[in-house]
Amino acid sequence: MRAKGINYDTGFTPDGRSSRPHFDPAEVRAEMRSIAEDLHCTAVRITGADLERIALAAEHAAAHGLEVWFAPFPCGLDERAMRPVLLDCARRAERLRAAGAEVLLVLGCELTLFADGFLPGADLGERIAALLHPGTRQAVPAATARLDAFLADTAAVCRAAFGGRITYASGVWERIDWTPFDLVAVDAYRDAHNAARYRDELRAHSAHGKPVAVTEFGCCTYAGAGDRGGLGWDVIDRTAQPPAVRAGLVRDEQEQVRYLQELLPVFEEEGVDAAFWFTWAGYRAPHRPDDPAHDLDLGSYGAVALEDGVRRPKAVFTALAEAYRA
Repeated sequence: MRAKGINYDTGFTPDGRSSRPHFDPAEVRAEMRSIAEDLHCTAVRITGADLERIALAAEHAAAHGLEVWFAPFPCGLDERAMRPVLLDCARRAERLRAAGAEVLLVLGCELTLFADGFLPGADLGERIAALLHPGTRQAVPAATARLDAFLADTAAVCRAAFGGRITYASGVWERIDWTPFDLVAVDAYRDAHNAARYRDELRAHSAHGKPVAVTEFGCCTYAGAGDRGGLGWDVIDRTAQPPAVRAGLVRDEQEQVRYLQELLPVFEEEGVDAAFWFTWAGYRAPHRPDDPAHDLDLGSYGAVALEDGVRRPKAVFTALAEAYRA
């Protein structure tokens, strides 16, 4: 692969609360150094809702020689509200690119779920339910067609402000028209439902004749999480106080290692241009080894665990570093 990367969350708001309540620039700088020097990443996809945070993290990433995927993650906005946000990102990304950094612009992520007005549902939970329910899944083609029109118009506007390459982080259910983009990009989680056809699905993305990027892949930190793929996070009851892990989960950091080691060769063999492990850390998922019922890191995809405010590399951190250094 040309680019070996990881996702880096600056804070997004799928449920109205930030996934990263505290944001310390010095901490960001140290984490970007570790991503470049310890993990041996060559690229980082920087996501979030706060554009100032993304820009700051992008500057630190570029200072450490990382290819920056400038990736705003708008949640709960409709088309009218999203377009100026994405154009603002294009201008910010261009300033960094003009200063000499290698920058790609990512125009959102899985917008049929995270934005308003594409799939039925007033919030993320309702839209996920609509996507999974056979009775409402029929709405997906129309939602994707509307998304295609929005992305084509927005990409054209952003190209006037940004001189680098542009893509969009799609969900596997979104059959995107990739004509306006320079790369095909997909959040390609493998799970029990698609494992048998995973390679074929990945290969199909090459038919567009453009480089293919896996903008997200990974699994959580419990036995069996690999079979749940992109829905592995749904094991935390956040309505409880404090939030609690659902009963019966067994912590297994090797689950992430196996997932990584099984998928990286597939990406290499299928000619994937860039891949990004999801994710660096789950900032709302503290690791509590002495309290299994509240060890929220079980539902995290992070390569590092947050234990009493300290970042602790997990087993997959070492596996990533070894694979990316090779």
